[in-house]
This record gives sequence, C-alpha cells and structure tokens, in this order.
Amino acid sequence: MYKKLTALFQDYFGVSKKEARGALALILICVVLIWTPFVFRRFILPLMPPSTEPLTAQKLDSIVAGIETENALKRENDRGFSKRGFEPKSKKPVRLFRFDPNTASVEQLTELGIPAFLAKRIDKFRSKGGKFRKKEDLLNIYDFPSDLYQKLEGYLVLPAYENAQANTKFGESTRRPNATGALPKYRTPTITAFDINTADTTQLVRLRGIGTKLSLRILKFRDGLGGFHSQNQFSEIFGLDSLALAELNKYTSISVPVTKININVATAEELGRHSYLKNKKLVSIIINYRNQHGNYRNSDDLKKVKAIDEELLRKLEPYLSFD
Repeated sequence: MYKKLTALFQDYFGVSKKEARGALALILICVVLIWTPFVFRRFILPLMPPSTEPLTAQKLDSIVAGIETENALKRENDRGFSKRGFEPKSKKPVRLFRFDPNTASVEQLTELGIPAFLAKRIDKFRSKGGKFRKKEDLLNIYDFPSDLYQKLEGYLVLPAYENAQANTKFGESTRRPNATGALPKYRTPTITAFDINTADTTQLVRLRGIGTKLSLRILKFRDGLGGFHSQNQFSEIFGLDSLALAELNKYTSISVPVTKININVATAEELGRHSYLKNKKLVSIIINYRNQHGNYRNSDDLKKVKAIDEELLRKLEPYLSFD
C-alpha cells in the first residue's frame, strides 16, 4: 500500500521518490494533529476524575486578584532593573564628514547615518571587486535611499574620478615637460573591439572599471551560459558598476554563437552547470517531466512544467535545442 501511494505521488506531481515519501509523512502528521483533540475529548477526558472543589464566583475573584498582584510585582521589578542601568542603549549620534566610499570602514559609514546593513552591503560590494567611480554609483547599492544620498552627496570624495575629470578638462597642461623642456605627446590608450564569447582576462582588464576579479567573474558567468547572446545579459553579472557596463557595451561584440543544450538528452548534471539552472529541484522536475511525458518538442512544451516561469523560459530559449 505504501509503495503504491509513493508511486502515485511520483506520477501525479512529478517529484522524486524521496519527496513523495516526505509528502506522505506530512499528510500522516496532519491527520494525527487534526484528530487528536477529538480523540482526547471523546475517549480520554471522560476517564479523568472530576474536580472535587466547585468553581464558584469567589474562587474566580481570588484567582483574578492573584494574577493582578503578580503583574504589579513584575512591573515593580522591571522598573527596578531599568533604574539600575538596564535601559536600552541610546542611538549613536550622526556625524557628517568628507569620506571616500571606496575606502571608508563600516564604522565610519554607520557614523555618517548609513544603516548598518547597508554599510555591510557596501563593504561586501567592495570585497567582490566593485568600485565607486562617481557619486551616483552609490545609488546602485540595493535599497540605498535617495534622500540619504542627497544628504551625503556634498561629503562624497572620489579622488580617482576627480583626477580623471581634471585630466580630461585640462588636457596637455597636466602633463609634465621632459628633459628637453618639450611636452610629451599625449597618447590615448587604444582598445580594439573584441568578441566577448572568445575574450580572455587580458582583454577584459584593459577596460575601465574591470579588474582581475571582475574579469574572472565575467568569464565564469559566460562559460556557465555557453556564451552571451545579447549585451543585455551583462547587467546580470554581480559587481559591475555603470562604468564597467558602459565599457563592455562599447568595446565588445557578439559574433560567435552560443553553445546549445539538447534538452531531450541532457543529464541533470549537464543542465545544472548552466548559469540559469542552478536550482537542483527545478532540474529534477524538468528531467522527471521528460521521463513521464516524453521528449520536449519545443519551448511551448516547457511551459507545461509549472516550475518554469515566463521570465526564466525567455532566458533559456536561446540555449536550448529540441533535436
């Protein structure tokens, strides 16, 4: 009986054997919890001896009076604790000062009035290789309030950005003369466009805003996808600020086609390596549905898998083949 119920769950819901067993266990627990009060009232409660002392109005009044006395003593004790120094700590006062978001510590950021969770989020962004190139990049931090940014904008200091702006504005006047007294010719580093699907780290690190860590992260995301099919996918890579995205859109192209996965023969391990299919449970559902209903003929068949939403299907379509 148990094996039949497990097989029925697997066929109907398209789940694994382990998940079917878990569902049956939960159903059994729910049935026990639902029927426990009824069994207690019907069979156990009548067997319990009745109370020898009747519950009168005077008895109820004495119980209420006892509860009120206990509450009064508790309030007195609470006031005594607060007087002995157990009051909650007062909030640290906000102090505004000039700061560089690329170097300021978490303590300094919270002192400026930035919530602790946002200060830690900024620190994590920097540890992953992210940089603030201009003041507006602070708004790229998720949930950073615009009113707080306006309050801090006048105190933001970005030396690298300001120096770059000055060099662009004054041009040759910022260059020092050589030994002969003549100004050296200003040479703008030339970057030729390249295909992002065949690029390596040496090409990526030449772009502004992209260091070694970010270049490795871009290549890892690309290889997990099987190649980019659109430049819009660059925004899905964690840690890329506005400058890095602008550089990628400007200097990269997409000529080499993506590597496709045959959805009808791919194993769970092969599907799980794709950047959009890191959810093991989703991969298991796709495989189980294929085993139960036959091969997928097109993307419309994938829509029948309820775990795949429209957005995910739109992302996956360029990477799937149905041969």
